[in-house]
Amino acid sequence: MALLDVSGFKSYSEIREQILPVRQTQLVDRTNHYSFGTKTQEFAVPVGVDPSGFLKSCNSDGGVCIEMNHGTTTLAFKFRHGVIVAVDSRASAGRYLASNDVNKVIEINPYLLGTMSGSAADCQYWERLLAKECRLYRLRNNQRISVAAASKLLCNMMLGYRGMGLSMGSMICGWDKQGPGLYYVDDNGTRMSGRMFSTGCGNSYAYGVVDSGYREDMTVEEAYELGRRGIAHATHRDAYSGGVVNRVSRRISHPGDSS
Repeated sequence: MALLDVSGFKSYSEIREQILPVRQTQLVDRTNHYSFGTKTQEFAVPVGVDPSGFLKSCNSDGGVCIEMNHGTTTLAFKFRHGVIVAVDSRASAGRYLASNDVNKVIEINPYLLGTMSGSAADCQYWERLLAKECRLYRLRNNQRISVAAASKLLCNMMLGYRGMGLSMGSMICGWDKQGPGLYYVDDNGTRMSGRMFSTGCGNSYAYGVVDSGYREDMTVEEAYELGRRGIAHATHRDAYSGGVVNRVSRRISHPGDSS
């Protein structure tokens, strides 16, 4: 008990009371229900809903057999000319193939990209919210946000709802005044910078291919081919990944080019 007091750990009920005060019977219908400018964060969840409790009930022990497992393979790496992002297009829920034509690359702005891994709904919602915050930053400061700052904003969002049932592992990729940037952010609030990342259940296969062929001085065509090969091998070995290979780049050699 003393360790919990020292670490400042708060139970789910205490966190929920901060987000949804007792005196508040229903959420105020606001377009910006998540804002960094307010002390009390309001999340659009119906009163009385316990996301983590619901996820625990979705198993055979609770009388409901819903497999919440997701499958995907995404990769991104930095090289001399910018950042290459390659993803598969399969959305699965356990053994159920939900879709084979999903775009797992979300454009935050012309200089920033985010990838989807985990729950598609969570990734789309939070990265679209990040796009709004990046646009507001541009309007307030008359300059675009850096890749590091954008990834930190997403990390802060995840920390605010840590342990509440979110499922997201995303890469924030792009370029700014410091050159190409690549960060990994997940639902636990983990944020890491690196030259190469791969997420999803097929990431081990993708890492093996990209590690063997990666060079800092690659041409753009070679980088495209390496990204395609990494995802293609992962989809061949991993049953939960598949579809087509989508490749996107953010290049620093041509600032006016959005490709």
